[in-house]
Amino acid sequence: MDFASLALFAAVLTVAAATPGPAVVALVTRTLAGGRTGALPFICGLILGDVLWLAAAVLGLSALAAALGGLFVFVRLAGAAYLLYLAWRLWTAPTGPVSLDAQPRRSGARGLFGAGVALTIGNPKTMAFYLAALPAMMDLEHLSTLGFLEMSGVICVVLGCVFALYVHITDRTRRMVAGASALKIINRVCGTVLAGTAVAVATK
Repeated sequence: MDFASLALFAAVLTVAAATPGPAVVALVTRTLAGGRTGALPFICGLILGDVLWLAAAVLGLSALAAALGGLFVFVRLAGAAYLLYLAWRLWTAPTGPVSLDAQPRRSGARGLFGAGVALTIGNPKTMAFYLAALPAMMDLEHLSTLGFLEMSGVICVVLGCVFALYVHITDRTRRMVAGASALKIINRVCGTVLAGTAVAVATK
């Protein structure tokens, strides 16, 4: 794939990724309430979800996606359920910072990775970007294997940088809040935002 096409894809993807959506809301609220813990596997899951949607667009699976609407509804509800779980953890947490991961074990990392994938696969915003907006901008029907790998690399770099920046800024903001009462308010606000996002994801 030529440099101009990759640059265009990178620019458009950067704007799309930086625009707040369910994935960004989940990432920011997780970090604001619990810090950086678990952010890496969650981000990796979000990135893999985007690569899978790119593969679907390249293979022309928009018709299949419509045919398997029930399956995508299930995945979307799974992502919404994860957001509701986080909201419940925040609302019922004792005063102070919240650990949204049971322990930094492999099982916890796998769960966060799976949650990131499910959230992206069931995200209507991501689906529309790869199955509607992107094919209108680029010729994906004749994309070579090398071109797909190049675009996948762009996804990894762009989303990795954008999401890491969100985590960094949010974590710095969190560290500035020292009072227990302020942390409790943050937990409640984040829980409310996550619950609202879960409803939006489930009903799209």
